[in-house]
Amino acid sequence: MFDSLQDRLQSAFSSLRGKGKLSAADIEATVREIRLALLDADVAVPVVRGFTTAVAERAQGVEVSKALNPAQQVIKIVNEELVTILGGETRRIRLAKTAPTVIMLAGLQGAGKTTLAGKLGRWLKDNGHSPMLVACDLQRPNAVTQLTVVGEQAGVTVFAPEPGNGVGNPVEVAKASIAEARRTLHDVVIVDTAGRLGIDAELMQQAADIRDAVDPDEVLFVIDAMTGQDAVQTAQAFADGVDFTGVVLTKLDGDARGGAALSVRQVTGRPIMFASTGEKLTDFEVFHPDRMASRILDMGDVLTLIEQAEKAFDADEAAKAAEKLAGGAFTLDDFLAQLEALQKMGSMTKMLGMLPGMGQFKDQLASLDDRELDKVKAIIRSMTPAERANPKIIDGSRRARIAAGSGRQVSDVNQLVQRFSEAAKMMQQMARGGGAPGMPGMGGMPGMPGKRAAARQKPQKKKAKRGSGNPAKRAAQEAQKKSASPSAGGAGAFGFGDAAQSPADFELPKELKDLL
Repeated sequence: MFDSLQDRLQSAFSSLRGKGKLSAADIEATVREIRLALLDADVAVPVVRGFTTAVAERAQGVEVSKALNPAQQVIKIVNEELVTILGGETRRIRLAKTAPTVIMLAGLQGAGKTTLAGKLGRWLKDNGHSPMLVACDLQRPNAVTQLTVVGEQAGVTVFAPEPGNGVGNPVEVAKASIAEARRTLHDVVIVDTAGRLGIDAELMQQAADIRDAVDPDEVLFVIDAMTGQDAVQTAQAFADGVDFTGVVLTKLDGDARGGAALSVRQVTGRPIMFASTGEKLTDFEVFHPDRMASRILDMGDVLTLIEQAEKAFDADEAAKAAEKLAGGAFTLDDFLAQLEALQKMGSMTKMLGMLPGMGQFKDQLASLDDRELDKVKAIIRSMTPAERANPKIIDGSRRARIAAGSGRQVSDVNQLVQRFSEAAKMMQQMARGGGAPGMPGMGGMPGMPGKRAAARQKPQKKKAKRGSGNPAKRAAQEAQKKSASPSAGGAGAFGFGDAAQSPADFELPKELKDLL
């Protein structure tokens, strides 16, 4: 979504790097490039004007002139101002003191309200709630059927007493849903309302009537992030007509310029609460302004990546995998389990894109095909338990049988066996060298302490004291030193390089790149 903006901002900052002191002309030129980048991204003109004015004033102030690295200080200012226009702090759903909590969705037709209702319902269910979806879009053809299907896929109850297609009163359905939620002990009600292709009085009146009927705790305005400048006008119209309390951005995985995301919060004053990042029901996340600003500036989003890994990987299994890696007993069964857990986290392109400095590898990331992982899994599943435990026994006839069973070529089997052996050695070294303890796939990730990064953080060692002349006492001292030294953290099946590397030097290890 923000690829173009990211590239333009990086270009603006490139002229600052390496300068020990910034002149007024340097700052003016950089601010001008930032202004052009934001306008090119379709950010609303008033937002651009306010943003660049704030950056220019701060960049010419004392905080930059006295900074040890003025260029980095300017980037820090841009990051802080981006966080500000995106909302500042993460806004959570306000739950009602007495159940059910009522959440009403509003927005234009085509923004993705019905699909979002299923995503929000699934997210609430995963977070310990019992949501119920309510079909109040009774005008659009098959809208009720679509919500029913989405609800089934999400594993969430759907309340749809009317068939829709122009039949039924949406206000009465909304009223009845509250009593139904209390009767069936659902603690959250999500009301899916009708939309239009454009703003009109009938649309606003119906949305206002439903709002008055159910008195929602949250009114979420669902907006297509690919809309551009029209998004601001639409958002303002809904703010005046329905008075929504939060914004949900959909289609953030698209290739539009993303100006809506940077404009809506500043223009309407309502916080962005959620973001839909793909077509799957799991492609849904809480909107964190600081993390989004970090992504825009190509500084990565390691926190979100870690949260996804914590959901996908079992802690006990991670500890066992780390022990196997350190002991050199990592098998293809373990590798298969790690692949399956990795796929639960989502697209490889999205995950690697959350690492700092990966903006310069857009073309390489775009060429990654997640289906290659499925082919690798098919080959492994065609092996016998003995072959998975000890790939060395896989001879020519076995390879032919495995290839036939997986629908692949013998050469594919040969490559997998060879590259797994190489990758296993690499991962074993990483496991012994340090990484994120108990977090598969996080060993050596930028932002996580690796071997060299930890060494840099250690204070300078003082001159070592001489050991005791008594052999028994000296042996006891050595044993005590060993027991006090930290053990190496366990790295998972996928390592992302050494943390001491700068983002610009970051590259996937060759063995892992070949294996994928």
